Amino acid sequence: LRNSIADASVDLIYLDPPFNSNADYNVLFKDESGEVSDAQIVAFEDTWHWDDLVSGQALKEVRDSPYQDAAAMLDAMVGFLGKNQMTAYLCMMAVRLIELHRVLKPTGSLYLHCDPTASHYLKLLLDAVFGGQSFRNEIVWRRTNAHNFKTIVYPRVHDTLLFYSKGEKYTWNTTFQEYSPEQLKRYKIDDDGRLYTGQDLTMKGGSDERKQEWRGTKPSENRAWGASLEQREEWWKQGLILTKKDGTPRLDGRKVFLDDKPGKASDSIWTDIGRIGNTAQERLDYPTQKPEALLERIIAASSNPGDLVLDPFCGCGTTVHAAETLGRRWIGIDVTHLAINLIETRLYDAFGGDAAYEVHGVPQDLAGAQDLFNRDAPTKKEFEKWACWLIRAYPHGGGKMGADGGVDGFFRFGNDKEHRAIVSIKGGRNLGVGMIRDLDAVVTERNARIGVFLTLHKPTKKMLDWAKQAGVFGVEGYPPIPRLQIVTIEEALEHGPRAVNVPLRHNPYKKAAREKNRTQGEMDL
Repeated sequence: LRNSIADASVDLIYLDPPFNSNADYNVLFKDESGEVSDAQIVAFEDTWHWDDLVSGQALKEVRDSPYQDAAAMLDAMVGFLGKNQMTAYLCMMAVRLIELHRVLKPTGSLYLHCDPTASHYLKLLLDAVFGGQSFRNEIVWRRTNAHNFKTIVYPRVHDTLLFYSKGEKYTWNTTFQEYSPEQLKRYKIDDDGRLYTGQDLTMKGGSDERKQEWRGTKPSENRAWGASLEQREEWWKQGLILTKKDGTPRLDGRKVFLDDKPGKASDSIWTDIGRIGNTAQERLDYPTQKPEALLERIIAASSNPGDLVLDPFCGCGTTVHAAETLGRRWIGIDVTHLAINLIETRLYDAFGGDAAYEVHGVPQDLAGAQDLFNRDAPTKKEFEKWACWLIRAYPHGGGKMGADGGVDGFFRFGNDKEHRAIVSIKGGRNLGVGMIRDLDAVVTERNARIGVFLTLHKPTKKMLDWAKQAGVFGVEGYPPIPRLQIVTIEEALEHGPRAVNVPLRHNPYKKAAREKNRTQGEMDL
């Protein structure tokens, strides 16, 4: 944000920051020493701990910023709640909300997606950064239905969206949703089979002229005709005025057809967008994935075609996908290479080559790969996730050192994905034949068919000899392939997945549906 995005350059911000809302609520407020290591954000994992170096530095940055209301609020929160997971999270959020306010245009808006675990604290921070007068709505999204779980509280079925604008004048387009069954009960069927209802022809107040009798009907006291005489006569000629038994107009008598109406204007409670079902086509198996319809509504309401949309916690890229669909420019930011890889795959599957974008912060050459390896201390897991992406393997091991059992990634191949390949990744210079022997053993132990050793530096002759002597594996209809394959990062950068000699590869990421050319009017605008 600080280095790459200019002041007042963004039209709309949506953020769904990570937080472990399933944790024991009491644990979140347990005092912590300042000596625990800084929590690493790993894909699919939301964990925060107070660290005097990291959390304290964020608190100091807020204190040193021009946003003194935010500093006072954050100090009060830390003083009241103590140094714990919750305040570590709030310090992280405060310094980022300040940057988001900076990059937002005066006419821009921000939607912060959260749940009741921390929404009340986040609203206070937003009030301090944006000003309480900039608060527009608290939107309740009913994301799921209650299940038959035994619980001593009301089932938690909703998330909260906090909607703020930067200034008094901001982009706004009314969006619509389908009518509820209760609203549809008011409609009747006319002779042509169309559903219609009557709309009030009167309004409060009005001129004396509009209070006069028209075709035998007069508005009630303190009300007047809501349309001019010319308009009423036009509706009469078109047969759009409902009449009483004596043939005079009804006061609720303007005939309005359901198929002519855009729908019910969206309000602050959204019950018509459900969570992504287990078998939904758009589901990518990313745990925090939000429905495209949710982001399409937000983007349609608070931006226009060509505007710039920013998601600073973009995860699996739903905001990016929705913005591309609706003809907006976009920026997505995420801390893990796995998320970036998933988004690139999603964009290609959904839009082919039509989605034009650039990726920043991802190694493009050998020097960049070495730099990522050097910076990715201590676990090297982000380096491994990036390297896996080069050959389209799925990272393994959950981001915990020593938990991968010698397996850094895997992919499947064969007509029915029946064959498994194991990937081992090394970025250090100390390479030896023992690493290939270990991979050989893991391939046998895990009942895999081949093993791929992906290395940042050139392998030794003994490593190459061991791999050559490890035999081959045959796939029906294809030439035999080496059972153990050593691939350098340099080769993977140049050739991508083709650097690995294997037929019938399967993409490790679930395929996103191909997007058709939809217009904004076909959404819910």
